[in-house]
Amino acid sequence: MLNAAQSPLYRDLERILLTREQIRRRIDEIGEALTRDFQGKDLVCVCILKGAAPFFSDMIRAIDLPLRVDFMSISSYGSATKSSGVVRILKDLDRDIVGQHVLIIEDIVDSGLTLSFLKQNLLARGAASLSVCTLLDKPGRRKVALTPDYCGFEIEDAFVVGYGLDYAERYRNLPDIGVLKPEVYTS
Repeated sequence: MLNAAQSPLYRDLERILLTREQIRRRIDEIGEALTRDFQGKDLVCVCILKGAAPFFSDMIRAIDLPLRVDFMSISSYGSATKSSGVVRILKDLDRDIVGQHVLIIEDIVDSGLTLSFLKQNLLARGAASLSVCTLLDKPGRRKVALTPDYCGFEIEDAFVVGYGLDYAERYRNLPDIGVLKPEVYTS
């Protein structure tokens, strides 16, 4: 287990926003809600790569129901720190979702542009229902009307990394979520 005081992974953080313990407790709570809400439904959990992978892995283990998994990779950022607004599907689903109850599992909802596009796209494919579960929500940056159905934590408008979230493909392996020092991404 990584020790924040000794690990070089933490030196670029301004502060730790959420600890691994806080994240674990919240995942268990959301897992109970999802188990109750999707009881008796044919559930497909869709992981939005790459950032949601750690959250997705923990989340599906917290859902006490039979389910299927699939993966998508969507891009609206490239290597930038702000969304371009142009959404591209880099990796699509492997199976048909007609008549399925789809749960998108996402790392963070920011502007909402990417997720809004994704919701429209998947509903057009014939999903019976579509819900969104996100670890983090930044409603202060929203550009479209969108509210996640299940949310781990509502956070301030800060540049966060860890637990799958990255800056230039780094910091994803931090077990906690921290606020990145501005000089790291503005230099």
